[in-house]
Amino acid sequence: MQEIYLDHAATTPVHPEVLRTMLPYYQDMHGNPSSMHRYGQRTRHVVDEARSVIARCLNAEPGEIIFTSGGTEADNMALVGIMEANQSKGKHLITSQIEHHAVLHTCEHLESLGYEVTYLPVDETGRVAVEDVERAIRPETVLISIMFGNNEVGTLQHVGKMGKLAQEKGVYFHTDAVQAFGIEEIDVKRLHIDLLSVSAHKINGPKGIGALYVRHGIKIAPYLYGGNQEKKRRAGTENVPGIAGFARAAELAMETRTERRDHYKMLRNIMLDVWNKQGVEYVINGHPELYMPHVLNVSFPGIKTDAMLMHLDLAGIAAASGSACTSGSLEISHVLRAMNLPDKRLESAIRFSFGYGNTEEQVREAAERIGHILMRDSVKR
Repeated sequence: MQEIYLDHAATTPVHPEVLRTMLPYYQDMHGNPSSMHRYGQRTRHVVDEARSVIARCLNAEPGEIIFTSGGTEADNMALVGIMEANQSKGKHLITSQIEHHAVLHTCEHLESLGYEVTYLPVDETGRVAVEDVERAIRPETVLISIMFGNNEVGTLQHVGKMGKLAQEKGVYFHTDAVQAFGIEEIDVKRLHIDLLSVSAHKINGPKGIGALYVRHGIKIAPYLYGGNQEKKRRAGTENVPGIAGFARAAELAMETRTERRDHYKMLRNIMLDVWNKQGVEYVINGHPELYMPHVLNVSFPGIKTDAMLMHLDLAGIAAASGSACTSGSLEISHVLRAMNLPDKRLESAIRFSFGYGNTEEQVREAAERIGHILMRDSVKR
């Protein structure tokens, strides 16, 4: 039985070209970028070039890119760094109820330190209303943090409108673009974004490396203390193999973005078409038009999520109930709860996500296996 991986929103396999790019920096080119000798200067050049690559992907400047250990650290650095550095302005920030836990738990930490957080609701498609953002802004508001595209249901937000609103109100705007980077077109200047988080392992790069874009002129407190790396904004010896791999993964993602978007839409349609022909009962969760094409969240009424995931695994199909960070929990997704979906949809939701290596044949086979599983009485309540 062929195993079929449909959980690319959780993490992706490293692209062969990315792996080849990384290998020399574990062996011959192993110098510390902070060292003055030629070994260090060679790897310093690699880090500088990679910074330029990530900047180009976002229409940013190289000096605006801070390398981190991943999206979680980038989110933490953005929220904590901005709030700590701007306490004289205020101690209020705005976010949404469907953010990744890297943002939500950081907000909880800030609340424990005396900061105030407004958690905005979403509609049944998972979208935050720009009007709600505007109403939530106060004189003491420092930051708005709304994700670019949701990692569980794929819904895209009005990032450009929110960024412009924040700019007009004199408030900083951060977006967690970890799931959208490499899929959606992201121009930090056009979208009025002040801070943005990305991660390599979502785009067929290595785990343990990400970046935070911080617009020039923005004051941000350091999140880690130690050496002078990253212009004293993020201490610690740079992960040179990871940074090199991240840059190559980003290049590949940008080169193939349009092609991959079309491919993912086709895979999505193949899966739905198979189910329609099989007479499978399902409901799509998320926005019907404004979504990232590689994420498909569906509910199968009458089927328990945990039971379905077990049957999928036995059938050789990897899928998820929501964010990988909480997939070990049987709790219903906070994203779906915030969307106020009926209990039957909440209790039966599964996320399928497409990526590198998925073929039409694979997805058709997976959809057919899923249909056969759903036809069995043993999986129904």
